[in-house]
Amino acid sequence: MENNSPKGNIFVISGPSGVGKGTLLKMLLAKHTEISLSISATTRSPRQDEVDGVNYFFVSKEKFQESIEKGEFLEWAKFADNYYGTYKKTVENALSKGINIALEIEVQGAMQIKEKMPEAILIFISPPSIDELKSRLTCRNTETEEVIQKRLSIVESEFKKRKYFDHEIINDDLNKALEELENTILAQGANKK
Repeated sequence: MENNSPKGNIFVISGPSGVGKGTLLKMLLAKHTEISLSISATTRSPRQDEVDGVNYFFVSKEKFQESIEKGEFLEWAKFADNYYGTYKKTVENALSKGINIALEIEVQGAMQIKEKMPEAILIFISPPSIDELKSRLTCRNTETEEVIQKRLSIVESEFKKRKYFDHEIINDDLNKALEELENTILAQGANKK
């Protein structure tokens, strides 16, 4: 039986750690039920209040490596000594049903998705400044100083990849950034449910 529903769109929200990707995406999804969040897999430990299968699929490094070898990921990356990835089958199934998918992933993973799915719409979220980004990472109290420094050392290379993204939004005012994100996604034709 042929599926006549339009194919869903894939929106990749990326940018440096601590820039507010998760907060913006959570606010966006609360307002726009026509967009679903793709849940990534990770080898890092859950943060307080994170739930397996809701925030991430928390898996062992061994299971993650096995999935890499089987080619099960649309994208994957090692970041701050942990692995993160998006299961290919989950995304493809949703898109084929006409569901719009949003992914919150690191820059390295966004580049992999653009290579495999050129139709993906990449949105780079930037901080107002590097000092502001460091302040946000420190205030989160979710990582050690060593992890924060590792994340900051990666920021420069991430910023150089902004030119490969379809859109850039500077998150200096949360509500303004949310409005820009909404306008960007709606202008790209997110299918209504």
